[in-house]
Formats: sequence, C-alpha cells, structure tokens
Amino acid sequence: MPASVASGEQRSRNVVPASTAPDTLIWFAELRAQALKVYEREPLPNWRRSGFWTTSLRKLDLDALAPREHEPVSELPALVTGALGEQEVGALIVQSGASTVCTSVHPELAEQGVIVCPLDVAVQEHPELVREYYMRRISPDEGKFSAATAAFWTGGAFVHVPANVQVDKPIQSVYLIEEGGTAQYVHTLAIVGEQSECSIREYCLGAPITGQALHAGGFELYARPGANVKLAHFHDWGPGEIYDISTKRVEIARDARVDWVPVHLGGRLIKQTLDIVTAEKGSDMRHTGLYFTEGEEHLDLFTSDRHEAGYTTGDTVWKGALTGNSRASYEGLIHIVPNAQESHTYLQTHQMLLSQKARGDAIPSLIVETDSVSASHGGTVGELDEEQIFYMTSRGIPRSEAVRILVEGYFEEVVQRLDDEGLQELVRRRIARKLADAEDQVAEFIGERA
Repeated sequence: MPASVASGEQRSRNVVPASTAPDTLIWFAELRAQALKVYEREPLPNWRRSGFWTTSLRKLDLDALAPREHEPVSELPALVTGALGEQEVGALIVQSGASTVCTSVHPELAEQGVIVCPLDVAVQEHPELVREYYMRRISPDEGKFSAATAAFWTGGAFVHVPANVQVDKPIQSVYLIEEGGTAQYVHTLAIVGEQSECSIREYCLGAPITGQALHAGGFELYARPGANVKLAHFHDWGPGEIYDISTKRVEIARDARVDWVPVHLGGRLIKQTLDIVTAEKGSDMRHTGLYFTEGEEHLDLFTSDRHEAGYTTGDTVWKGALTGNSRASYEGLIHIVPNAQESHTYLQTHQMLLSQKARGDAIPSLIVETDSVSASHGGTVGELDEEQIFYMTSRGIPRSEAVRILVEGYFEEVVQRLDDEGLQELVRRRIARKLADAEDQVAEFIGERA
C-alpha cells in the first residue's frame, strides 16, 4: 500500500461506494469515502513534542504492508491464552490481522440484552445504534492515520450494555499481529447504558515477527448517565518491529464514572492520543497509566482530561520507566472549557530513568478558560534513590534485588488500580522480565550514580 494512495485491492475490500450501499448504510459508505479522500491527500506525519523532540515515521515502509486475513480458530492462539490466563470472561473477541478469528458471548450476557460482536457485524445488524455513536468523538480530519483507520478498518469490536444492567464478568477484545508485513486497521466502539456497570479490557499483542507491521486503531467509549465502567488497555507488541498509531477517546455523561488504566509494555514505535471527556454535570474520571520501555523502543503519549461541564471531577496519574536506548515522552493536558465552573482535577506524571542512554520527557500542562475551579499538575523525571538502595543492602538485601523491589513498588500503585487479579499478575510478570533483561545495564547505571 503506497504511503499516499491506498491499493486498489484494499479500497475495494474496505470502502463501499455510497451508490451501491443499502439505504441503511449509505451514511457509513459516505463516511468511508470521505475518510479515504483525507487519507490520500495527507502526507506521512511527524509529531513535534512540545519542542523537545520529534516522533518520525521515516523508517516505516508503508508500501510493504497490507491487511492479512486469517481463518476462524477453534482454539485460542498461545499469545491470547498466555495473556488472559484461566479467568472466565463475559465475552471475548479476537482479531488477528484483518480478520475476526474468535467471538464468544456468555449466555447470561445475551439474556441481559448485552451485545458483543465484531463492529462490521454491528454496522449491518444494529445500524441505528452504531450510527448514533460511531466516530462521534473521533474525526478522519485529525490526520492521515485517523483517516486510514476510518477508511480501511475491518473486524473491530462493538459492545453495547443496555440500561440498568450489571455485568460481573469482563468483556474483552484482543488484537493480534502474528506476521510481518501486516497492516491492521481496527476500531472499537463501546456504549454502556444508563445506570449500568461493567469491566472492559482490550489487549494488543504481537508475536516476535520478522519485518515491520502496523496497528492503526480507533477506540471510543460512551458511558451514559449514571454508568460505572472499569476500562483497561494492555499493550505488549513484543520484540518485533511493530508500529502503533492510535487514538482512544472516552466520553462520560451525567453522574457517570470511568476508571481507565492503560498499560504500555512493548512496541517499536508507539504514538497514541488518549482523551477522556467529562461531558456533563457530575461526571467523574480516574485515569491511571504506566509504561516501561526498553531497547530501541520509542513511545510518544499524549493524554487529555477535558472538562466540558461544571461540577465534574478527575484525577490523572502516569508512571514510566526507561531502559536501554529507549525514548519516551508523556505529555498530559488538563483542559477546562468556558462555563465549566466548579470542576476539580489533578494531573501528575513521573518517569524513572534506568539507563544512561535512555531519554524521557514528562510534560504536564493546563488550559483553564473559566474561573471557580481547582486544577493543578506536577511532573518529575528522576532515578532510583541511592539512599534507599543503600538502606536495603545494609540489611542484607542484594543490590539487584533492592533495585527490583523499588522499581516494582514504584509501579504498584498503578497495577493495583487494574482491579483484575489476572491482569495485575500479567503486568507484574512483564515488568519483572523487562527489569531482568536490563539487569546489567541498570546495575552499571546505578553504580555510576552511586
């Protein structure tokens, strides 16, 4: 697929001409066509991070990537079982490359009227519901990859929890990249009805591929009045050369609450925008994330806490650690718009450098366009506390063990907010493995600072 123009094969597969679409789907075909026009005219972007450094796609060979289709499976791939473990789930959608390979919904959820299916199925079977919410908060005009996702996505995930329903088992979607040369365009749309409660987990997993691959994703969650949603994203693209360029947005209605925990633990280049909007009076959010970069990984995260109504509350905490030659930039924004008085929110971001060659930025910022609010932020970039290490070693704890305990303890505040034992243990294992892989360089770096 050329960088400027989609291939004819991809266009015919994913962009339905409005003239041939069923009447109920003309809106969808028109949106696809509009997105394709944006994609074709937009150049490959470079992102400048607040004057500090640039995220560039110059090494991504977009021409060599294409959608890869796969047949449905009767047994889950090892990547999936390794991540999900033995826990019972309410529903599960697995997509490998361009194809949905597994969908299952617990009978109890179906009896409650919960809909969990691939988004391309929902477009056909629930067009009115999809049309009301699809891309209400994401626009193809945001850039080449937002347009590419809107024009080319296949499979995807759709979740609808009706009003006054409590879902006890997690609803989970998994996006896999298992071979090089893959271009994966996906979109998740979740709608949680009034006074409903549920947990939604999305996993992005990559095999140790040869060659490059791309994941370009869109994610939307709409928490309706009084809803309570626990949302988690787990990203571990593995050691292969996988690029992830995605936009995720959450809208919270009146008196609703969303606890959102994103986890980033691997990927050659990650460029993500994560926005959470307290859109109506009484809405509340908790946004807590972590990342751990290694090797040559490049991570560029931008998050925003946007208050569009008064009497809304929020709290954002992000923690990161860097080893190897990795680069990580986290920029968080609090934005309180006019007439959103009595909003109260806080943002804090912290980075821990564990290598002499790693480079990181932690950038909190504020835009406040009204009065009678409380909004504050703080950010740190630092290293392990040598006095703490000395204290632990003086009591018989080996230096490497002391470092491990301190790093794992640093992340534990975020891990506990996942509120999911299986996912918590998965994150702890991955952090421990990353730290073990970097043990020599961390020991050298800490030794130099002693």
